[in-house]
Amino acid sequence: MGYFPPIESRLRRMGFLMIAGVDEAGRGPLAGPVVSAAVILDPKKDSSKFEDSKKLSPKIRTELFNYILENCLDYAITAVPHTEIDKRNILNCVREANRICISSLSQKPDLILIDGRDKQFLRENFCNLIKGEGKSASIAAASILAKVTRDAIMRKFGKEFPNYKFEKHMGYGTRQHGELIDRYGLCEIHRKSYTLRARTLS
Repeated sequence: MGYFPPIESRLRRMGFLMIAGVDEAGRGPLAGPVVSAAVILDPKKDSSKFEDSKKLSPKIRTELFNYILENCLDYAITAVPHTEIDKRNILNCVREANRICISSLSQKPDLILIDGRDKQFLRENFCNLIKGEGKSASIAAASILAKVTRDAIMRKFGKEFPNYKFEKHMGYGTRQHGELIDRYGLCEIHRKSYTLRARTLS
């Protein structure tokens, strides 16, 4: 499993005792919500198995999801629906989901580590980490919470809209998904603002 350079350990030695990791899932799909998660890990608990959620099997992700919920100091998960993505664009919705997650934590973090390079507008002390899932156990844990939560949402949509097989591709622009859009058109949960653009460019 993943090995992390001890970025949280170094930060704690610098005096940051409550560190939150933030990551999102669902930035690129053609359908469904974007989901963000924030996690404050317990430094006394093992985090050596945390890794970028995209590199883990669904079974391992689910096991780690439950482990994180049971052993972290605090967490929050927020989903922003496709309707808001169409109105406000994906970047603004990711920022909003991150902001809601951070403000929903019951424990105030000293420092927030956010995956990626997107500019954030937060009052709290934060820094961006490009490819943060490989540098921070906190961000990796957040990526697991966000991914498992979003996949569960998409599986429910798969039952609600069975023609589109969302449980197979989770709303991403796969060949199968494209063929189903061509056959049935767009459904209620498609992000019309850029699903149409993506289909035009394909």
